[in-house]
Amino acid sequence: MPLTILVADDDLGTRLAVSDYLAILGYETIPVEDGQKALALVNQYQPHLIVTDITMPYLDGYEFVRQVRRQPAFRLLPVIFLTERTNTEDRIRGYQLGCDAYLPKPFELAELGAVVRNLLDRAQMIESEWRVRLRSGEAPSGSAVGTAEKPPQVVSPLLIELTCRERDVLAVLVEGLSNGQIGDRLHLSPRTIEKYVSSLLRKTETNNRADLVRFAIEHQLVK
Repeated sequence: MPLTILVADDDLGTRLAVSDYLAILGYETIPVEDGQKALALVNQYQPHLIVTDITMPYLDGYEFVRQVRRQPAFRLLPVIFLTERTNTEDRIRGYQLGCDAYLPKPFELAELGAVVRNLLDRAQMIESEWRVRLRSGEAPSGSAVGTAEKPPQVVSPLLIELTCRERDVLAVLVEGLSNGQIGDRLHLSPRTIEKYVSSLLRKTETNNRADLVRFAIEHQLVK
């Protein structure tokens, strides 16, 4: 079954171009013209990734993503902002809300396709590793009594020196929360959380939040 991508953009040309291109790449697409309808369709179809504009009627992209991220089932759902709002403040706000990539309009469809593939690959890897962790220590379902079966491999913990606060931030980060939400949980400012996340990325030699989550799970840096 093809992976599903929701495409939210009030511009008909952009919406159709993105949807058609992703469909050619083999994805099932759900085009929608405003944030309010997009939010309802996320709950209905549970897509594997969202591509959304920021400036949309009824519910803008920021609020749309914020409400999506409030739901535990969608905290790690990959999100790409595709927008003309490209100043630094807009990008910072987008990343604080938990977007994974920010592509300015005009954009190249080939680049969008590459970003989509990369994010989906990482998301599926994280999901697979979570399943391995959930299964580790449990008897394989449906296996015959006395049948020897090799348990899933679990990577040994990696010796990385993290401060207590960095571990606190990492433990909440794997839940898929934004910097603002992590700050609310730990009673710290979003800017302070951003500094801790930057430190974690540097110490683990990872490139982004999704990479960091995967690394933390793989090396048992979180419980």
